[in-house]
Amino acid sequence: MDQELSRSERETLKAMYRLTKAGSDTHTGALAEALRVSPGTATAAVKRLAERDLAHHRPYRGVELTTAGRQAAVAAIRRHRIVERFLSDMLGYPWNEADRLATSFEHELPQEVEDRLFVALHRPSTCPHGFPVPEPEVGYIPEMPPLYDLEPGDFAEVAVPGSTDPAVVAFLDTLGLRPGVRVEVREKHPFDGPLVIRVDGHDRTIGHRVANQIYVKIDERDAPPAPSRQHGQQHRKEQLA
Repeated sequence: MDQELSRSERETLKAMYRLTKAGSDTHTGALAEALRVSPGTATAAVKRLAERDLAHHRPYRGVELTTAGRQAAVAAIRRHRIVERFLSDMLGYPWNEADRLATSFEHELPQEVEDRLFVALHRPSTCPHGFPVPEPEVGYIPEMPPLYDLEPGDFAEVAVPGSTDPAVVAFLDTLGLRPGVRVEVREKHPFDGPLVIRVDGHDRTIGHRVANQIYVKIDERDAPPAPSRQHGQQHRKEQLA
């Protein structure tokens, strides 16, 4: 199926998946904004996917992916992240340039080339931004919460989206906050106050707005069973319930 998809269809699937992570509906207006196309173009794209049983299109109610559509979307995201890793690891491009460059040619790759790239890259578990490379034919990607959701005592590995403002990326770099870096939350000030995190042996302070633009893979290693940390875990469970 993936080999039969056009560039625009893959990009539409990826955008729909990101807009409907929890399986909820989204509207073509939001999809058009994500794809930077007109609402009419987005609607036509969804109708083509619906004809192939990859999406459900309900006028005035929204759109959603079918099970096959979610699998195709995850496969497209997997390909994008493998190509990003190729650009970063083999060609030496900075991690924050890989996203833009991958989109320019990922859709032309035969499946066998994607498979060989994955093996040649030693089967990477993450893309250069720190997000997981999903398993093939799996219809979901593990969720990663924003850094600001963590509580004191939590440990995590950092992921930074490719869409992050370059000025924010430059600021994070001065703090040592790069994809794959392991951090510990030391303090969390109330009322949307800043976080104090330990990065490479140094305590750094980061504000609420920026901390919500960074995503993390929570790491249980060496994490103390502090009451504040247990409270944070319970709070996250209540949010996901």
